[in-house]
Amino acid sequence: MAAMGTRERPIDHANRAARLLLTSAARDLRLARTAAGLSQREVAAATGLSHATVGRIERDESPELSVLALARLSAAVGLEVSLRLFPAGDPVRDRAQLELLDRLRARIHRDLVWRTEVPLPIPGDRRAWDATIAGNGFVIGVEAETRIRDVQVVIRRTNLKQRDGELDHVFLLISDTRANRVALAGAGDGLRAAFPIAQREALRALGEGRSPGGHAIIVL
Repeated sequence: MAAMGTRERPIDHANRAARLLLTSAARDLRLARTAAGLSQREVAAATGLSHATVGRIERDESPELSVLALARLSAAVGLEVSLRLFPAGDPVRDRAQLELLDRLRARIHRDLVWRTEVPLPIPGDRRAWDATIAGNGFVIGVEAETRIRDVQVVIRRTNLKQRDGELDHVFLLISDTRANRVALAGAGDGLRAAFPIAQREALRALGEGRSPGGHAIIVL
């Protein structure tokens, strides 16, 4: 089994990515302005920004540069800003999810090793298990869901993590709410096939410090 490294916090990753984007934008703005034969004062007059502000932005000294200011500056020097959002990694966990994980942790044997936010062993892959449970010869990946909107999406995402993460088993940990139970009941036989180990047996195995022998859904 591949070794798992330390996961960079999502907020730290965002700060670093933003810093790189602003540095690149400052360089592009400066090069485009000089290529167009424009002075900083002329750009400032065209955008409604002060001369000092334009200078700070070009020197990469404006960490709070707004998208609007960047768009105006870009237009003034013949550039255009492109901004889009796309899935990358897992969202940060909220308090309800942390409490859900704590409920499972309280059920496992003291000899088992519990870790949280465990990254997949793939360079550049920002996905991580919400938790892992390691014992003698086995590691279980835990995916915690406080609210299920689409069971099939959750199953596919979890199965892909299990394949790429090279773990032995997966626990899909679900908050015990009426909405979640309705969603699980409507999933059909495919859910039982994907997670064949009964909750009672899975929890008994964890409590005894042994492998459950397969994937399971745990509702707590």
